[in-house]
Amino acid sequence: MTAHIPVDRIFQPTETHLNEVVSVWDLKAKLGEGPIWSETESAFYFVDILSCALHRYRPSDGMRSTWHVQRRPTFLVPTQDGALICGMEDGLYLFDPETGRTHPFIPVEQHHSRTRLNDGHVDRSGRLWFGTMDDKEELPIGSLYSMEGADVVLRRHHSGYTISNGPVMSPDGQTLYHCESAQGVIYAFDVTASGDLAGQRVFAEVSNGAPDGLAMDSSGTLWVGVWGGHRLERFTPHGTRLAPIPVPASNVTKAAFGGDDLRTVFITTARKGLSAAELEAEPLNGAVFCLRTETPGMPQGLMMLPG
Repeated sequence: MTAHIPVDRIFQPTETHLNEVVSVWDLKAKLGEGPIWSETESAFYFVDILSCALHRYRPSDGMRSTWHVQRRPTFLVPTQDGALICGMEDGLYLFDPETGRTHPFIPVEQHHSRTRLNDGHVDRSGRLWFGTMDDKEELPIGSLYSMEGADVVLRRHHSGYTISNGPVMSPDGQTLYHCESAQGVIYAFDVTASGDLAGQRVFAEVSNGAPDGLAMDSSGTLWVGVWGGHRLERFTPHGTRLAPIPVPASNVTKAAFGGDDLRTVFITTARKGLSAAELEAEPLNGAVFCLRTETPGMPQGLMMLPG
């Protein structure tokens, strides 16, 4: 089922809204995640994992669209031919927003009933990076993968994650950042020309909440959604912590850059795990937010598919 909902209030961010967080869609997502910018459609896509829903928000006119799917979606990424790949709990699927249908593409860890896919990212070379996690969030049984879409080669690079998150690539394509949310750690890896990972190291640690999804701006600053932290954290390429950006929701999951100049930041949040009292005190948990920022983000990479 597809729902297209116009809105009365349209947020058109200006320079007066720099770093001012504004709610643009109070959809009360159970687990809003995975925002990405579609340049082709001039719209943000994101998922609500626990509601088995895919969403699209168009900033120019506030149009909101929703598709309900049969499995839990975890991320969406665009492809070079204009299609969308949807990470779901058991693998990668093709998603057609015209019909709302999903089609199996590549299964992932279907032999392991306790893991599921989590966050994903396409780098500028068209390589997809994504992680798996323990569905019960207890055991370090998740892994970090990449996929060379043109050859459909799935590679497992690193294991031992309870809740994998991120990943995201630096502007020069030489450093991959990836989270172990369960331990509050953000790792950095060197990336070779062949797409191998080396030199794993702790890039930053996050307290008063857990690091969730990652985004990268064009200066190399890492933007971190903080689960249970009411904020976005930011770190320079050298790991220096910058002033955080407060968000009026506890579970801040991820940010994404978009708009014509890539200076509009789209932020997803979640209601998962919060009590009735907490939800009453902070009614915007699960809403989607926008803000304007001075430094643009990185253009969204496009995944390569077999010809």
